[in-house]
Amino acid sequence: MQAAIHRAEETGEWADVITSYIGAAHAGSPGEAFYLTHAYIHALEANDPRAPDLKTRLIALGAERR
Repeated sequence: MQAAIHRAEETGEWADVITSYIGAAHAGSPGEAFYLTHAYIHALEANDPRAPDLKTRLIALGAERR
């Protein structure tokens, strides 16, 4: 998964970067909040419509506040 994230970042295709981070955020895994946070930050920067859903997921994990 890391290779896919790096490839997406190198191309600058932010929708692909966000999708890659979301894909790496396996539910219940130790890295879930880490990857969702990165997806959320990129979504905010890119004005991606998935940002609100990512924030909701981070709130549910206790990694973000309302």
